[in-house]
Amino acid sequence: MDSVTQAALGATVAGAIAGKRCNAKVLLMGAALGTLPDLDVMLDYGDAVENTIKHRGFSHSIFVLLPFSWLISKLYTRFRPDEFWTMSRVFLLTASVLITHALLDAMTTYGTQLIWPIQGYFSVNNVFIIDPLYTLPLLAAILVGLFSSKRGGQWCRAVVAISTLYLGWGFASQQVIESRVEQNLAAHNIPNQQVLITPTPFNTVLWRVVVMDDGQYWEGLASLLDSDSNIDFIARPLGDWPLEDKPNTLKGLQAFSGNFLNYRVQDDALIVSDLRLGMSDSLPFEFIFAEKREDGEWELLNSTLRYPSERNLDVLGQLWARLKGDQNIDANLQSL
Repeated sequence: MDSVTQAALGATVAGAIAGKRCNAKVLLMGAALGTLPDLDVMLDYGDAVENTIKHRGFSHSIFVLLPFSWLISKLYTRFRPDEFWTMSRVFLLTASVLITHALLDAMTTYGTQLIWPIQGYFSVNNVFIIDPLYTLPLLAAILVGLFSSKRGGQWCRAVVAISTLYLGWGFASQQVIESRVEQNLAAHNIPNQQVLITPTPFNTVLWRVVVMDDGQYWEGLASLLDSDSNIDFIARPLGDWPLEDKPNTLKGLQAFSGNFLNYRVQDDALIVSDLRLGMSDSLPFEFIFAEKREDGEWELLNSTLRYPSERNLDVLGQLWARLKGDQNIDANLQSL
């Protein structure tokens, strides 16, 4: 999730645990802890793909966060002894803030290495990386906590429960769309072995569907407010890897994306795109792996480069209309 949401969640979780001792210092500490795991973006691995796939790695692992929480708690209680903030209570607060950060990230599509160093990315895909309906209640609880210490803890506890229910709603909404997708794939004789269902920006009502096929992939939109259960899938070319050898960076990107990858050649550059985020011709995670020499042969780059993606914000209005059930504009939604 975005940094504002993670800070707000951290502050709210801290306020909920503090209860009647909820105050500005507790909320600030929770917000700081809530953003701490994302500081791994400051690490540069010297390669665009490595920087992408190693984000949400060790800093989001429960095998790292729990010992780190114990260490922070031990140091705090040693230098700031307090009858209320005992070792166990400080550990509960610290671990809860850090673990909820990682778990919330795992709700999105990006992928989170919850059990690093064991390989594997977790992504439930039931909430977009920015969702105002999730974030605004958290901010409201923080405001109450800042101006009313007596009610701050109660508000934080209530909002943590509400935000958790919202994530549950996102998952339930996803299951409804998944049932429709299965029916449509069967009706259109499209394979269903590799299917992605993920929310479109800022909501859990309109969902994007990506289905991998031989030499192509299918893309469609489905809203809970659709009057027609039919999904208008559009076929798009998938491309393939043109070189005999596959570098480790490509293998890492395949694991990171669940192999939802597209390959294309543009301006003598070999571009590999992660199909999970964005839409059609506007995919935010695209990488240049190789360039074509004058003799027509491919030459792998020493380190991959990020390919600049264009953003069309005008399409957000069309997405809003599509969310409300207007299925006539599906063919016009070409990019995010």
